[in-house]
Amino acid sequence: MEIKSATFVISNSDVRKCPGDSRPEYAFIGRSNVGKSSLINMLTNRKGLALTSSTPGKTQLINHFLINDQWYLVDLPGYGHAQRGKKGREKIREIIEDYVLERLQLTSLFVLLDCRHEPQAIDLEFISWLGENEVPFSIIFTKTDKISGSKLIENVDKYKAKLLETWEEIPPVFFSSSERKRGRDEILTYIDNINTSLKEG
Repeated sequence: MEIKSATFVISNSDVRKCPGDSRPEYAFIGRSNVGKSSLINMLTNRKGLALTSSTPGKTQLINHFLINDQWYLVDLPGYGHAQRGKKGREKIREIIEDYVLERLQLTSLFVLLDCRHEPQAIDLEFISWLGENEVPFSIIFTKTDKISGSKLIENVDKYKAKLLETWEEIPPVFFSSSERKRGRDEILTYIDNINTSLKEG
């Protein structure tokens, strides 16, 4: 898929104020500082589309970007940012849950995991919650340029083993590096294939 246009449409904290049309939506979510904004900029080939920051928890709203006038890329707030305080974390949790559970246009959710870390309880809990609510999702391991290939395989295998304790099968898995543009073609082809099947269906 070639990205010909990527336009910011709206930011809000209320799922009812999201765009009213029926275009499919592909949402990206992960723990704070997982590299979500960098990944979005890399996928769209637009350097400043999603605001990147060295400060975790920068995204606090649902951000919609219209891609090729055909589908929405949705940047969701990061979960589990400790410095927000209990009230702040609760508010973000509400925004995320309302969007994920109520947004009919949500076609697939991409859960971003930092490949440098072994399985984190907060990520496993979120993935488990998605499963319980039958939300279609896939996993993107980010920052693959930051560790060796053998360490990457080791960490990913640990995640898969953990998931297989409760899941019958693993959802689709992608590997990305925003700096090296790794994973771009695979992720966009995956989205393109779903969009094509939706049109044919």
